[in-house]
Amino acid sequence: MRISSLLGAAVLLFASGGCHAPEPTPSAAAIIDSARAAHGTSVLENAVVTFNFRDDTYRLRQQEGDFHYRRSYTDSLGRAVTDGITTQGAYRVAEGDTVSLTDAERDDVHTTVNSVAYFALLPEPLGDPAVQSTYTGRDTIDVVPYHRVRVTFQQEGGGDDWQDIFLYWFRTDTYAMDYLAYAYGQGEGEDPGTRFREAYNVRRVEGVRMADYYNYTADTLSAEEMRQYPDLLAREALRLVSQIELDSVEVRSLP
Repeated sequence: MRISSLLGAAVLLFASGGCHAPEPTPSAAAIIDSARAAHGTSVLENAVVTFNFRDDTYRLRQQEGDFHYRRSYTDSLGRAVTDGITTQGAYRVAEGDTVSLTDAERDDVHTTVNSVAYFALLPEPLGDPAVQSTYTGRDTIDVVPYHRVRVTFQQEGGGDDWQDIFLYWFRTDTYAMDYLAYAYGQGEGEDPGTRFREAYNVRRVEGVRMADYYNYTADTLSAEEMRQYPDLLAREALRLVSQIELDSVEVRSLP
């Protein structure tokens, strides 16, 4: 009778909802998709984005899967120079003439231009096939709950810095990307480090969410410790490295 009573109580407990199954882990890919939609990045699939960054002018053109990113500046010799990257590779034009580049110079052009474009267009680049995303939990930053998503890249299609590691924090209500961290120099023989960015001056340009960033670091924080950044920010224990400001941003949709 005692065993029967216990079994009956257990049945009633489950039936009344006294025991709950754990909530399923959110899909990192679904969160990224929601964030890209919330940021209006569908506009960027066929558009030209221009802005000024640290005295250089950038023009980022994307159309039907192709891209053409350009950086225009004045070099140390006073020449008007344009560095560009396309699906065919990197190039440089100085005073209207194409410049022959060494492999190292070509890599430098690609890294410089692509890095600025990547961060300026986030989270749109997270739709790239080389992206590998993992949901790693929730954090509360300044009383706001966020999803934390870890991103790495496949070597094939992941670019020269495919070993870099990123963490992104997306609001659980609006999917806005307010914070991100990244670990660079993860390849053999490279000088590693980490950074943490906090968005400010958030605005909409032709429906696309754009932002500037405070760029922080904690000198001893490794790639696997980047989830500590929000806590260090709250304790004012980070060092400000720079401010990432995009001026005169324009977005023009292509037909």
